[in-house]
Amino acid sequence: MKLITTSDGSHSVFSEKFNADYHSKHGAIQESQHVFIKSGLHYFLQNNQTDTIRIFEMGFGTGLNAFLAFLEMQNNNVNVEYTAVEQFPLEREIYTSLNYAELLAVENCKSEFLKMHECEWNGFCTISSKFTLRKINAQLQTLNHDQKYHLVFFDAFAHSAQPELWEAEIFTSLYNTMEQGGILVTYSAKGQVRRNLQAAGFQVERIHGPPGKREMLRAIKPLSLHA
Repeated sequence: MKLITTSDGSHSVFSEKFNADYHSKHGAIQESQHVFIKSGLHYFLQNNQTDTIRIFEMGFGTGLNAFLAFLEMQNNNVNVEYTAVEQFPLEREIYTSLNYAELLAVENCKSEFLKMHECEWNGFCTISSKFTLRKINAQLQTLNHDQKYHLVFFDAFAHSAQPELWEAEIFTSLYNTMEQGGILVTYSAKGQVRRNLQAAGFQVERIHGPPGKREMLRAIKPLSLHA
């Protein structure tokens, strides 16, 4: 693992094992805010009324998506139960060097960011009174989901690095563990990924992508089989 700096000044990590970056070189924070917060979390909250939102993330990675969701919900009267699966946790030397709190001007929340990385795996950890985090150290393919999710942040390595994570079977498993009306967002806009999501039963739309990408995908589990 190697720390790198992206175009908006925020850090990402390069994995030599997969020859892949954890975030867009065009801006890690910009990408995560656009794909997962604006197009996922904001969109869900604008269209649904709930006092608790359950989020599942494929790829905890740097913790950026979880941290942005935590910051976004601090002044929102909604409880967040956030579950993330990660097979290759970052070493302390890497995650303590990430500059997200500084760039976002939330240095007062740096302790919560570090707590996300340092809390025990495979159990729920209280990050704040309204945000709990569970990190699961496992492969997505072998994960047994034990709850229904409203929102899925699908942030696996690119299809070229881990094509097995983008198959229809993976999306079918996620579809089955989501609430009706649930939303999945991903930075990918590949035609095969879109077709695999559709094969799983999702209604899929191409929407405007983050900096450096023309499009991304948002997939919705219909409210009924006839929706």
